[in-house]
Amino acid sequence: MESMKTFILFLFLILSFNACGQYKRDRIILGRPYAEQELRESLNDSSLHNVIDHKTSIIKDSTVAISVAESVLFSIYGKESIIKQRPYEIYFINNYWILIGTLPEGSLGGTFLIIIDSRDSRIIRLTHGK
Repeated sequence: MESMKTFILFLFLILSFNACGQYKRDRIILGRPYAEQELRESLNDSSLHNVIDHKTSIIKDSTVAISVAESVLFSIYGKESIIKQRPYEIYFINNYWILIGTLPEGSLGGTFLIIIDSRDSRIIRLTHGK
């Protein structure tokens, strides 16, 4: 009987671990009402602490720019379609990252174009040729 209790306790502990090896119950969850409150406050008061000052780049290098662009492009056009357009042309001009897909010479079809503001990650333009 004691071994059965130990086994059940052991099983409970194993099942309580998440992918990071932490107990699920050891985290404080603030919840949706807190998230809603933070959203309201952020939209109503631009003086709140924020690392985005619209002057300083937060996307500082091409690796991060590609990561941001691919996250959006994959979800819209499909990962396979976008990966086929590698290597990308990538330029940093006047605080904007401009990424353009490429096609092999002689290929028919279009490529994506995405322009991202490096200061706040806003997508200024997103399109895909035919």
